Amino acid sequence: MPRLVLVSTTTEAPAATDADTVAVGIADGGSPPESVPPEVAALLSSGEAKTAFKSLALAHAQGKRWLLVGLGKQEALSAERMRVAAATALGRAREVSTRALCWSLPPAAPSGPLGAPALSAALVEGTILANYRFDRFKSKKDDDDASRLERLIVADPTAAAAGTGAMTSAVATALIAAEAANGARDLQNRPANDLTPSALAQQAREVADGIDTLSAEAEGREGIERRRMGAFAAVAEGTDQEPALITLRYKPSAGAVPAAPVLGFVGKAITFDSGGISLKPGAKMWEMKFDMSGGAAVLQAIVAIARLQLPIEVVGVIGATENLPSGHAVKPGDIVTASNGTTIEVNNTDAEGRLVLADCLNYARSLGAQRLVDLATLTGAVIISLGSTYAGLMANDEDLAERITRAGERSGEIVWRLPLHDEYEELVKGRFADLDNAPEERKAGTIVAGTFLSNFVGDVPWAHLDIAGSAWDLGRAYAPKGAAGYGVRLLVELARSYCEPT
Repeated sequence: MPRLVLVSTTTEAPAATDADTVAVGIADGGSPPESVPPEVAALLSSGEAKTAFKSLALAHAQGKRWLLVGLGKQEALSAERMRVAAATALGRAREVSTRALCWSLPPAAPSGPLGAPALSAALVEGTILANYRFDRFKSKKDDDDASRLERLIVADPTAAAAGTGAMTSAVATALIAAEAANGARDLQNRPANDLTPSALAQQAREVADGIDTLSAEAEGREGIERRRMGAFAAVAEGTDQEPALITLRYKPSAGAVPAAPVLGFVGKAITFDSGGISLKPGAKMWEMKFDMSGGAAVLQAIVAIARLQLPIEVVGVIGATENLPSGHAVKPGDIVTASNGTTIEVNNTDAEGRLVLADCLNYARSLGAQRLVDLATLTGAVIISLGSTYAGLMANDEDLAERITRAGERSGEIVWRLPLHDEYEELVKGRFADLDNAPEERKAGTIVAGTFLSNFVGDVPWAHLDIAGSAWDLGRAYAPKGAAGYGVRLLVELARSYCEPT
């Protein structure tokens, strides 16, 4: 399970808290707060401490450790830089066995968009995400170490006690979103022999059982075939593991905002992808346990939305199966029929994610979703194009695309929009069926995949997020290796955008 940390806010001076370590951020041209002991201020004057971004210096005074953290240029201060600074500081704090860490909130740039609530939220997210460890299968748990962080305090001594409501609310929201992202990372990191499609379905049921406003149900192979989901069913033909069509429904207890649409989140959850008959190369095939990252993000984002009690309805659809070769697996050249009646030539069984998503998108639409967003580790082409910095975004609706872009900027899970154009439709037309899941002409691979999916959303505003480059090994200080939980916080921010006053 994700490591839980007790988080709180205070208007006390950091020295007055019971934290054993205090982190103080210093930007170029800045100086430590007046409440900082002289021994700490001396670190800057001596040159031992620097304001360069991510630089660290440690001192002892007044019975505490004091950690000076460089923030770089004041005008460049952003929520993402604060997440990285918090993660960097946590690494040093863990080295000195910190149990209770207090962050002294740095001043925001006078002309910048960041206030105390946004700065506080970023510090919490960076710390909680960086504190994640996956030791489910280790005989010696990381919790045996003396470096386990137990408490995080965000201190803003300049704020009046009556004016900390916004900061406290932002911190609470950030904590829930970060814990949900870590929950998704736990699912991603589990191996395929442990996290089967049925196990993922069971996980969805268990988390829903603990939240009154959230329900979860799952159907297996028979249910998928009964719903005429021929594309999804074809992918599941090669495995002996039971596939799972997982449906989540969140209905706020106090009712939704009248103008808010019903959100539909759809996640690809291939719990292991060998490529099927179109077998992948053996090198690094173990990483294909991460091919369920979109489903993990959808599940945990809806959990976070329910915990936050956001006044908006959300339906989630997760298509979970393995993609394996066998004597009864779907073959290149086979033709299948999706649930909306579209026929598809399966010319490459390793382009399986779009087959699963096709039926899941159509199903989410039938459940009443008025805005559709799917997340999937869909193409290697997006990694070539965007690396791990951006996820690829394609959308048929300008407002939805803009909301997702802004949500990504707030969460640090940034997206880069790729075009959809009528000419791309020509590339996905089939020779013997309506569509081809893997055109021979290897052009615009990521866009072609998104174009394929656009055939299953009807006239519902829809966006596709290809997260293949950002789902794992993200390379950021708070998620350097392994699962990243990418997309959870973005989806939460997207849902929140519909709940804000216009």
